[in-house]
Amino acid sequence: MSEGSLMYHGVVSPTTVDAPRPRRASSLPPDQRRSMIVTATLPLLLRNGEMVTTRQIAEAAGIAEGTIFRVFVDKDALIAAVVDAALDVGPLEQAIAAIDPTASLDAAVQAAIVVIQQRVVDIWRLFSTLGRRFADKAARPPVDIDALVSLLDAHRAELTVEPRVAARLLRALTLAASHPMLTGEPMAAAEIVALFLHGVAAGAAAC
Repeated sequence: MSEGSLMYHGVVSPTTVDAPRPRRASSLPPDQRRSMIVTATLPLLLRNGEMVTTRQIAEAAGIAEGTIFRVFVDKDALIAAVVDAALDVGPLEQAIAAIDPTASLDAAVQAAIVVIQQRVVDIWRLFSTLGRRFADKAARPPVDIDALVSLLDAHRAELTVEPRVAARLLRALTLAASHPMLTGEPMAAAEIVALFLHGVAAGAAAC
């Protein structure tokens, strides 16, 4: 599974599951209604997996249960839409784009790693609760995160490789050092920064 946040802008974090919600949502255009239902469903999937009921979803979204089926063919279609939203790199782009490019290279890279690590964990949690039926949804071709490339491009003079190559290496290293199925204890962001920028050879940091 690629790292590919659930919990960035536009998608609800599990910490908001118990936040008060309106009993019934006001009339919304179809696209907004669809997005609202997807947003309300995500934290329920993280907590209950496929066992979540459409009644629970309706209550969380503040809509009638039948409204769900005017937007989605069935619950599986809704879950698939949630997975698509979770894997959308748009929120990841926005989160990394918000990092100050004038910060030091170490600080900028660490901030990016924190964002990427959260995404890795969030997506792992989602697929762990869903099981194998939706596993194929994670099989997507890798794409560059342009905001990360731009962030590293601001420090081009400090890099030994092109910013796009550096961005790919940073994401791969962060995934390998953070995914619960790939490492026993995820590395701290500061440790990944040191490994990414200075390697493991003695004296490398001084080079």
